[in-house]
Amino acid sequence: MTTPRDLLIIAMDMESSRPVERGDLSLALAAAETIDLLGGDDIALTEGRIVPGLERAMADLLLDEAVSSLTRTEPYESVGDWLWRRGRGLSETYLTALEAEGLLTRRRRRHWLLVRDDGFELVDSPARRVASSRWAADEPVLAALGEAVGIRDQQAGESPGTAGDGVEAVLDALNDALSELSAERQRRARRRQDAAADNVQRGY
Repeated sequence: MTTPRDLLIIAMDMESSRPVERGDLSLALAAAETIDLLGGDDIALTEGRIVPGLERAMADLLLDEAVSSLTRTEPYESVGDWLWRRGRGLSETYLTALEAEGLLTRRRRRHWLLVRDDGFELVDSPARRVASSRWAADEPVLAALGEAVGIRDQQAGESPGTAGDGVEAVLDALNDALSELSAERQRRARRRQDAAADNVQRGY
């Protein structure tokens, strides 16, 4: 299993203080992929940009897809731009992959907090147990990603420390992207509220 797969399983398995938005999770999955690629020396970070290493086949198909889509010409791509590009619809991609692997089953009624109209349910599997063990051990990277999307309560303990400037740079870029996405949601909500108020004044 990989960090993004473990993160998705935990997002489905754990209760959180607020629903996990699909956009937030997609960005976090892209960040998790980036951290795994850093750990495998498939990429390096130079002045906030992702420098690809030698392209090689990855054991995980989704990580292989990520590597194949890296920008391989200078000045390369910033971490933030990569998270936005790679993260687009990534939660759906991972859900589809886990369903195809038999790790999820569909059901109409949902209890977990990832926002969807039709729900998925985790099946009991070694992958689920590995992710749960990693989460229970408070593994730093997984804990930091969970905290970023709200499935780990920061008040429950100190913020997890992560090793390496590269990992910290990815997490910083993720938090910036999440803040930007949250601000955009607030702007859209205000526009809807303003439009609703205008309709009331006009008698609609």
